[in-house]
Parts: sequence; C-alpha cells; structure tokens
Amino acid sequence: MNARAARTAAATGTSRLLTRPMLLLLVASIGGMGSFYLLLSVLPLYAATAGGGGVGAGLTTGAMMLATVLAEPAVPWFLARFGHRAVVGAGLLLLGLPSAVLSLWSSFPLTLGVCLARGVGLGIVVVAGTALAAELAPPGRRSENLGLYGVSLGVPSVLGLPAGVWLSDRLGFEQVFLLTAALTLLALPAVAGLPARRATRATQAERLSGDPGGRKGDPGVRKGTPGGPLGAAVNRSLVRPTLILGAATFASGVLVTFLPLALLGGPSHLAVVALLVQASVAPLARWGAGWWGDRHGSSSLLLPAVLAVALGTAGLVRLESPVMVIVSMVLFGAGFGAVQNVTLATMFERVPRSGFGRVSVVWNLAFDAGMGLGAVGFGLLIDRTGYPWGFAVTAVLLLAVLGPAWHDRRYVRAETA
Repeated sequence: MNARAARTAAATGTSRLLTRPMLLLLVASIGGMGSFYLLLSVLPLYAATAGGGGVGAGLTTGAMMLATVLAEPAVPWFLARFGHRAVVGAGLLLLGLPSAVLSLWSSFPLTLGVCLARGVGLGIVVVAGTALAAELAPPGRRSENLGLYGVSLGVPSVLGLPAGVWLSDRLGFEQVFLLTAALTLLALPAVAGLPARRATRATQAERLSGDPGGRKGDPGVRKGTPGGPLGAAVNRSLVRPTLILGAATFASGVLVTFLPLALLGGPSHLAVVALLVQASVAPLARWGAGWWGDRHGSSSLLLPAVLAVALGTAGLVRLESPVMVIVSMVLFGAGFGAVQNVTLATMFERVPRSGFGRVSVVWNLAFDAGMGLGAVGFGLLIDRTGYPWGFAVTAVLLLAVLGPAWHDRRYVRAETA
C-alpha cells in the first residue's frame, strides 16, 4: 500500500476526533481565547481614557505580545513538570482574573500590568493547547484534529472582537472586564478532564520496546529526525514551514491593523464586513485543509495556500472597489487558514511525539512574531508609499516565499518516495 492510500485508510477509519479529552480541550480553548479576543480591541480604548493616550493604546497590545513571546518557550518545561491540568488552568486564570482588577481601579500602569499577565496566559494556552491537540489525535487524523482545534480558536475571534467593542459602548468597560473574568472561570472546570501529565511521556510498552516518545510508532516522523531536548529547535526541516507561516502572519498583522484605516472615507462599515469575512473564512479553511491533508497529504496545499494569501493581499490595491475588497478577504482568509494548518501539521510530522511541545513553541513564536513585525513594518512603509503601494509590496514579499513552499513540497515527495 502506498503512502497516500495508507493515509486515506487511516483517515476514514472509525476513530473519533471528538473524544472526551478533546472536547474538554476545545471548551477550555474557546473560553481562554474568547476572553482574549473580547478585550483585544477594548483594552486599547480603555488605556487611552486611563491616562495613556494614543501611545498608551498601542503599548497595551505591544506589552501583551511581548509577554506572550517571552512566555511561550518556557511552556514545554512547565508541561513536563506540572502537567496539562495545572498549566492550562494557570493560563486561563491569567487571561481572565487580572482584568477584574480593572473594574476596581483605573490607572494606565495597572492596565499595562494586566496586559503583561494576559500575555503570559495567552502564551500558555496556545502552546499547551496546540501540543495537546496533536497528541490527542487518533492515528492518521492529526491534520484534521489540528483543523478542528483551529476552528475552536477562530470562532472566538469572529464573535469576541465585535462583541467586546459593542458591549463596552453600551455597558461600560467595567462590565466587560467582569464578563471576561467570568468567561475563563466558566471554562476552568473543563481543565479537570485534561491529561494530568503530558501524553508524550514514554509508556511502559515504549520503554520495553526501546522506543521512548513513540518515534517508531508514528508514521509521520521522518527518518533522521533529531531527538533530545533541542530536537525541534535544530531540525532543519522545520525552517521552511516556519518561514512560510511567518510571511503569512506578517500579512495578517498588516491587514488587521491597517485595513480599517485604509478604508476610512469609504463605504460605511466596509472594514468591519471585510474583517468579519476574513475571520469567518479562515477557520473553515483551516479545518478543510486538515481534512484534505489526512487523505491526500498536507504538502499538496502549501503552494495554493501561499498563492491565495498573496493574491488576497494584492487585491487590496483596489481599495476603491468594495467588491474587490471583499473578494480579496475571501481569498486571504482561505489561504491564511490553510497555511496555518498545513505548516503546523507538517512540522508535527517531522518530530517525534516527545517534540510536540517544542514544535508548538516554534510555530506560535513564528505566528506572533510575524503579526508584530507586519504591523510595525507596514506602518513604517506607508509613510513613504501610501496604502495601495504598501499592500502591493506586501504581496510581492509573499510571492517570494513561493520558492520555499515549492522546495518544501519537493522535499516531502523525496522523503515519501
């Protein structure tokens, strides 16, 4: 049986995706990411009115992402030391409870402190959740399981971003802060059903067989994958997927930060509709890419996904056309969702199960760094070019990673031949 036939047989088997641990992971992730997105646009508004001004509004997001990037590399160690229950529970509490403090006291330094705490919580939840979603996948369905997990992260963004601004305008900031804390507390009981310890710890059977970490039992692991504590970090086969993801999230950082500004003076609510379309399409594409990847191989989607992201960005050169803007957001959302799943599934395939936590760190660091660099870099660029040319330059940068995408596809074909 060839590799494609084996994948299809495994993916269409009777193994269920929605096991009890997976369902509880989704509940915990939705609660955590819901609290994150609920305040993502609210805290900058609040900071501007708490003495921080416009600069303070930007610092809230900057402080949170800095804390996230600093916290993420430490998460695998915490998982190995304390297990998923304790670590994910701590992440949820850090995402929600600090915001309740702002309902009692109002000051800009306190707001920054809350953002730092929430950033640590975000880093914990995304790294631990991604690694656990890979570990809980049934045989032959890892890509689809990661796609399902991606949907659980995407739905809160669709609902939370507009809901936070709408609620703060009608109920006030304090009520939204309390609601955020309550949301994470409601998700906390789900943590009790997660594995107490990491699923990647060697079982008795693995130790007796001389296969700790399940390297031999995982058909996705490539020959020659380096082991040891730094295996994922030094694995050269992870470089291209990481670069491709970083380029795609660079463009995403550009869009979510500057598209509303670029569309000022245009049709009413066009920016809101455009971002909503993108946020709605991306999770569906991420799940669809997982379904396809388990049956036909994730690598087959890499080139089309990158091309869709580039074309979606390029279409924004026509900002005066509402139809073109919406079509561009459909293309971008589809490509961006697929890129997320394909790169993540590919990276997990190239390490043993014992390296899943470290792969989750690398992937999330590339995601967060790309978003931040996109926002900062585009801000410096448009002062010289304006928005249409800025989007065109971003599209050209995306086209440049078609080379690594093509090379990576050839690498996978050589490995599976």
